[in-house]
Amino acid sequence: MRIIENTYGSDEDGLIWGYRFTPGQPAEAIGTDAVAAFLADDRAPGSFLWLHFALSNQGSERFLRRVLSLPDAFHDSLRSEVGATRLELDDGALVAVIHDVLFDSSFDASDVGTTSLCIGPRLVVSARLRPLRSVDRLRADIRAGQSFRSPVELLAHLLRDQAKVLGDILRTTTARVDQIEDRLLASQVSTDRKALGALRRTLVRLQRLLAPEPTALFRLLNRPPSWISAEDVVDLRQAAEEFSAAISDSAALVERVKLIQEELAALVNEQTSRTLFVLTVVTVLALPVNLVAGLFGMNVGGVPLGASAHGFATVVTILVLLTAVLAWFSFRPRGD
Repeated sequence: MRIIENTYGSDEDGLIWGYRFTPGQPAEAIGTDAVAAFLADDRAPGSFLWLHFALSNQGSERFLRRVLSLPDAFHDSLRSEVGATRLELDDGALVAVIHDVLFDSSFDASDVGTTSLCIGPRLVVSARLRPLRSVDRLRADIRAGQSFRSPVELLAHLLRDQAKVLGDILRTTTARVDQIEDRLLASQVSTDRKALGALRRTLVRLQRLLAPEPTALFRLLNRPPSWISAEDVVDLRQAAEEFSAAISDSAALVERVKLIQEELAALVNEQTSRTLFVLTVVTVLALPVNLVAGLFGMNVGGVPLGASAHGFATVVTILVLLTAVLAWFSFRPRGD
């Protein structure tokens, strides 16, 4: 039986798309057959390639190891689990592992994917298992005619797109938190506690995944490699600042959600205390009736007022007076 290999939207070498960037010209789409020839030709100064691979295609790793000379840190990152963001130098190349929400994410804490990148003077290689929003947004800008002067500028643009995705999530979350806060002011408590918990867990996870990235960028900017120009350093610094601002907004939103959760807990405790107080008062007010009913209900001789014509009225009057006294003690004004 002939087995047809699933390429998952890529070619037989796992390449989803490839672009050749030449200064002053729009990006040109290329395939894997032209990669080796480009890398062997040094007559086009300023030109570089961006190759984006699908890890779901087994041919991608075979091509990366056979044709491209990439650092071991990049190959190790291809099979790593979702963890902290990394940005480091290895064999003169910049290896980065960035995280982003999935392209079709419905804002779930589990919808976080990973993209591994290897950036050199003439080559940008990225690989992912599932499509991400920031990467597809970058490709859309390239197809719209945007060009880049260097691989580092491409990385900086990708990081800015990633910061915009995080900003979109924060704006969506802020709108949902505003709605929950409005309902909280209207004393609608019970329907929003689980939603707040889910929002807080999602924000904390995104913050934990993305928080190391500005730190790694600033550490790189302090000692950049020789092939990164001064303009590229400025672009990376701007991307790091945008990321830092987005992460600060995320931390502030987490604190706001935490305060709303504490306010909700206080309101629930107040409602529970009020309910228990009402039940206690009802029990106390019914105590005289239950006590007298129990005493007069005993089937023994010598029941008081049993032979009196006004016995029932006397007992009812006594019960009313006792209930009134207990009600006064229960609802009397109390000082601080």
